[in-house]
Amino acid sequence: MLNFTKAVGIALSLLSISSLACDIEGKTGFMPDNDMYISASEKSSNGMDQARFNQIIDRAIEFYTPIIAEKGAKLKVERKWTDGTVNAYARQDGKTWSVFMFGGLARHQDVTPDGFALVLCHELGHHLAGAPKKKMFLFKTWASNEGQSDYWAAAKCFRRIYESDNNDEIVESMDIDPEVEKKCNAVWSNKADLDMCKRISQASKGLAKLLNGGREVSFTTPDKTVVSKTDHNHPKGQCRLDTYFNGALCDKDFNEEVSDRDAKVGVCNRSERYDIGVRPLCWYKPSR
Repeated sequence: MLNFTKAVGIALSLLSISSLACDIEGKTGFMPDNDMYISASEKSSNGMDQARFNQIIDRAIEFYTPIIAEKGAKLKVERKWTDGTVNAYARQDGKTWSVFMFGGLARHQDVTPDGFALVLCHELGHHLAGAPKKKMFLFKTWASNEGQSDYWAAAKCFRRIYESDNNDEIVESMDIDPEVEKKCNAVWSNKADLDMCKRISQASKGLAKLLNGGREVSFTTPDKTVVSKTDHNHPKGQCRLDTYFNGALCDKDFNEEVSDRDAKVGVCNRSERYDIGVRPLCWYKPSR
């Protein structure tokens, strides 16, 4: 009994380690381990500069500081503009919930400003996206898993932050993928919602290409993998595009809360007869 109690104590202490979701080097952050580095001296080809970098972070802080405060915690966003690391990560140290955003990621050619905002939402999602949670041994951790953080970023966070923009004008200037046009039109009838669906979907494509090792991904070729149990780690690039796209297609209100315990709360579920806007089977195993 003593040995069992000791083992449980060790496991619980490990759960409090601040680097469960991602480590300080960014190796298990938004992206898996990589050796990419884009220094601040390299000219960005994606329209990103330090002012835009800070503006995107400021908007997220404005919306999510009070939400996190309601949960008894403090949001802290570390702005690592001069750091060329191509990654991002989240951490919890007691009541301080941190997000670390790197200039290297912001300057990557496949990451648009909207894509960078979606990554920031993903990292906030580790704190706020609810179940399913990452696990250590048999215990759930504080961190929503990678797929859930992607899904929540599109279905909840990006919508909340950017709903007041002139999205009609923003989307008008974009070259919208025909599949995005078709599926967004099939779900959304309100013009504001339709524009947001298109904007989120287009933001995710460059990210998914980056996550796919620079190889192209497509809205018309979803990942056909069906997992036997929920994958809490990084899905493949195409699967992550599918996740963002379905988040953009979920018609649940972004104000509808998710749950840390029940993965079906606040999202679109197959059990509710949704066949679009659901979390892809390439990483998510629905409960009965």
